[in-house]
Amino acid sequence: MTEAPIRFLVVDDQQSIRRLCITVARNLGFECAEAASGEDALRRMECEPPDVVLADLRMENMDGLDFLAAIKRLQPATEVTIMTGFGSVETAVHAMKLGAYDYITKPFRLEELTLMLQRMAERVRLLNENRFLRERMDAESELNGIVGNSSRIQDVLRMVARLKEGTSPVLICGESGTGKELVARAIHFGGALASRPFIAVDCGSLVPTLVESELFGYERGAFTGAVKTKQGLFEAAHRGTLFLDEVGELPLEMQAKLLRALQEKEIRRVGGNQPVPVCVRVIAATNRNLEAAYQQGTFRKDLYFRLNVVAVHLPTLRERKSDIPLLVHWFLDRHANGEKLSISDSAMAALVEYDWPGNVRELENSIEHALALRNSSQIDIADLPPTLQPRPAEQARPSAYPQRADVTQLEQVERVTIARVFEQVQGDKQRARQMLGISRATLYRKLKRYHIGPFSMPPSAAS
Repeated sequence: MTEAPIRFLVVDDQQSIRRLCITVARNLGFECAEAASGEDALRRMECEPPDVVLADLRMENMDGLDFLAAIKRLQPATEVTIMTGFGSVETAVHAMKLGAYDYITKPFRLEELTLMLQRMAERVRLLNENRFLRERMDAESELNGIVGNSSRIQDVLRMVARLKEGTSPVLICGESGTGKELVARAIHFGGALASRPFIAVDCGSLVPTLVESELFGYERGAFTGAVKTKQGLFEAAHRGTLFLDEVGELPLEMQAKLLRALQEKEIRRVGGNQPVPVCVRVIAATNRNLEAAYQQGTFRKDLYFRLNVVAVHLPTLRERKSDIPLLVHWFLDRHANGEKLSISDSAMAALVEYDWPGNVRELENSIEHALALRNSSQIDIADLPPTLQPRPAEQARPSAYPQRADVTQLEQVERVTIARVFEQVQGDKQRARQMLGISRATLYRKLKRYHIGPFSMPPSAAS
């Protein structure tokens, strides 16, 4: 985890106090800023949120306690210590109730101030590390959600492993529900930028007239209702990753401004004239064919090549049906709250045969649907959503469900899945049985039927 410098802000109407605090903070390696009033400090915080704040109790217009309350509304994670020459137990208790980290009385010794700042910085680092570890664990868990032994999905996982240490733009292509954001998070949290921000934005959900202000921010007074300066998503992702989901939905005018931001590594807020430097890794995703789109004139060709430095193509679920049994058991374990559950052969057959237009997301929703409706510890076909239920004509004519060709296909999928699981657990039948969610007797029957493991010798050779 790369440790970012602590951002420090001192708020005091006495310049001598501000200079003293900044001198001490700089010696500790902090990035320092100052403000002469609470109002000035809050305006500064809109664009440059600090990690650590020292604020005087007695200031004109807005005193230290009002300022503290405002900070905790805007930036709850910021650590604030109140400085005062009029200390009292009552004031200290009130400040702590409002969320102050501590309380220091002026005049203070340099050693006392240094120790206070060191303690505050250590708390910030500890909280950041905990947040980073939680996010990384979530990302690793989500990466594990890209479950599968098929060659298509293994190619994706190998690509993620190669991309996570770089900073090059990545374009992730795939239908809705194939896990594009999971891949983007895995790339970010698995590499050098893991401790930096990961900002995701769904370009398709942005109101066209507000896209620019969302991405680049705006200055106070830029338009009606802009009562304060607001940083955009590019600035929020500074030194981290900006994930542009469904980038193909951006209007052409906005595509040109996005291209300029990527080329110049700077943005201009709406209503502003000053460039703001930004350093972000852009990972874009789309369910559209952007190459066809730029040939048709609906997507900029130069932006396409700027984003498409490295492309990751996610397969649809219908292209990797052999992974469905593994995914089913993964989602059962994930949503069953520790309860041991199994799934019937007929339910699994229905899940494998379905085409899954909504891909892995639809499969997960179907498993959650089945868990909500089940009456026993086994998921049956009746628990699945209506789209997976056999049609009435097929129910009246059991021999037609499934067709012989479908049975053969399902048997092939089942054989490949069991073989891969058996190889993955290195022949451990107990682990294989648990991963597949079947009984020991069923496992032995399947192994023998498909000549897997100890039953790998063809019957003719065994005689």
